[in-house]
Amino acid sequence: MKEKFKIKGQLRMYMQWPLYLSALLIAANTVIGAASTKAGIIMAAFTLLYIGIAVWLYTYRRRLLMGGLVEFSAEYSWMQKQLLTDLELPYGMADENGRILWGNTAFSEVLGEEKPLKTSRKNIMAFFPEITKEVLKLNEGTAVVHVARNGRMYRIRLKAVKMKDSPEVIVSSIGAEAAGQMLVAVYLFDETEILTYKQMVDDQKMVAGLIYLDNYDEALESVEEVRRSLLTALIDRKITKYITNMNGIVKKLEKDKYFIAIKQSYITELKENRFSILEEVKTVNIGNEMAVTLSIGLGMNGESYYRNYDFARIAIDMALGRGGDQAVIKDGERIQYFGGKAQQVEKTTRVKARVKAHALRELMETKDRLMIMGHRLTDIDAFGAAVGIYRIATAMDKKAHIIINEVTTSVRPMLDRFVGNPDYPDDLFLTGAKAAELADANTLLVVVDVNRPSITDAPELLRLIKTIVVLDHHRQSSEIIDNAVLSYVEPYASSSCEMVAEVLQYIADGIKIKSPEADALYAGIVIDTNNFTNQTGVRTFEAAAFLRRNGADVVRVRKMFRDNLDDYKAKAEAIRDAEIFEGCFAISVCSSEGIGSPTVIGAQAANELLDIAGIKASIVITDYNHTVYISARSIDEVNVQVMMEKLGGGGHRTIAGAQLAEVSIEEAKIRVKAVIKEMLEKGDIS
Repeated sequence: MKEKFKIKGQLRMYMQWPLYLSALLIAANTVIGAASTKAGIIMAAFTLLYIGIAVWLYTYRRRLLMGGLVEFSAEYSWMQKQLLTDLELPYGMADENGRILWGNTAFSEVLGEEKPLKTSRKNIMAFFPEITKEVLKLNEGTAVVHVARNGRMYRIRLKAVKMKDSPEVIVSSIGAEAAGQMLVAVYLFDETEILTYKQMVDDQKMVAGLIYLDNYDEALESVEEVRRSLLTALIDRKITKYITNMNGIVKKLEKDKYFIAIKQSYITELKENRFSILEEVKTVNIGNEMAVTLSIGLGMNGESYYRNYDFARIAIDMALGRGGDQAVIKDGERIQYFGGKAQQVEKTTRVKARVKAHALRELMETKDRLMIMGHRLTDIDAFGAAVGIYRIATAMDKKAHIIINEVTTSVRPMLDRFVGNPDYPDDLFLTGAKAAELADANTLLVVVDVNRPSITDAPELLRLIKTIVVLDHHRQSSEIIDNAVLSYVEPYASSSCEMVAEVLQYIADGIKIKSPEADALYAGIVIDTNNFTNQTGVRTFEAAAFLRRNGADVVRVRKMFRDNLDDYKAKAEAIRDAEIFEGCFAISVCSSEGIGSPTVIGAQAANELLDIAGIKASIVITDYNHTVYISARSIDEVNVQVMMEKLGGGGHRTIAGAQLAEVSIEEAKIRVKAVIKEMLEKGDIS
């Protein structure tokens, strides 16, 4: 209204100007009359005529002029309303609760409403579920929502406006009832074409890939020599046919390595059939005792072809580090896993162990001090592996420390054999804080039995120490220690102690292992293999025999790790209260009350549950120190590693676990059941 008054004042001033000019003419007439009477009389006649016309215009023609202005204003308002109504951009107004107050023709067409929106008063949330009450709380701001309707894609921009800021034509359409309210302007931008073109561009992008045969040499050795070329040809044919069916290219790099390139549009198809080539290649059988398995690494959405190839190399390393027989897609920073159903194949050759041992020796020779660290809540496998690395450092006259922040009852019996022993220094075991004070440029950090930085015993050491070595037997996940100068991760190994026992045999000649050290390494193998029944291969027994020859006492180790009565009762209680889910999954809860190492007891209970007929996998949940620990076990039918990865954990195909912070036992059990159901539906359970 203030704007209207301002316009009237300007118009009145414009119409009064002739009167002001009349005064000017009178003054001019007076001056001229003073100079010449005759000229003044003539000028006075014209001045009177001008004053008469000005008065007539101001008094009589004003009503006609105002009428014309009113008519123009009406026509302008109608034109403005018509233009807004016929505007091709869908546009509407809603109140703060989402009730539609007004919309132009295009807006009504998008909503599919024949009835005028002003009278229908429907809620915009009924048409676009993506617009929620939380979204409508704009507080004089804006919000953007992407929706799909009737096969079209729209970007909806919501903007808060006050009633006084709305166009008059909209105010008149909405009515006086909305006066003073905060309204929401709704703009619909059709993005269907641009998104379609963008998808077409994405579909044409190149995806680089690498395919490696996991057990090529082992499979060939199981076939007669004259038939080996046939096995290779059949595998080549399977891979080539699979890729060429997607209009891709295949290039054989080596006897067991292939490079592939496909369009990104086929990635969805590969995900849907879950990389069927993984199972198809296993059907190639011409008398070979061992089925051939392969690993696939794909890289996509890099800024260049080279970057995609780099992603593919990272992906294939991840697939091999997780045991092979699976596909890994690295999409920028995102990593997806498929497959991984086959048991890892143990390599009979120790060449890799010898090469890694020599590389470790070279690194140790350049440093003055060693820090050896395992995972949080150190178990006997991590402890034994750390002791083995300590023995190597001592043999090379290097100062070494083992990082242990919290000593559990499962490790205490073995730890007591070192603490106070005159054969070992008083500073052999340090906390993470003390180790951080000693760390310098001449320090080497060896991480054993873990390859995830977040669950190491002292994660801050990974940032302080630049030279890091990782030695682990768990399958790698997307979270890895990426700044390690030497990484020795072998998922086929039964335990880290087995790997260290092999390294001990190759790193130097004449290393003398003391009895407590041999016992610690042997105990790590025994515990992780559940008395040589899980993940056990030929090299496991060879490592155990090596340790036995160096003083490991089987009876002493067995006595050292017997359960006390309370622990045994807790384990028995967990087994008794087990719930059978989906007919073949045993899920139970292990109490932590009064138990020194409830996580160890939970793992033991999970092992015991596998002895029940019909059980394919066991999951035991334990609440300890405000964290829920999940132990999962299977014999051979269920891949519990994939199951635990979905909960943020990992491990092996038959032995895995996860940790959930700030959740209750019941919430953890619900999440475990949800993962099992999801995997059953997708066929990923085996």
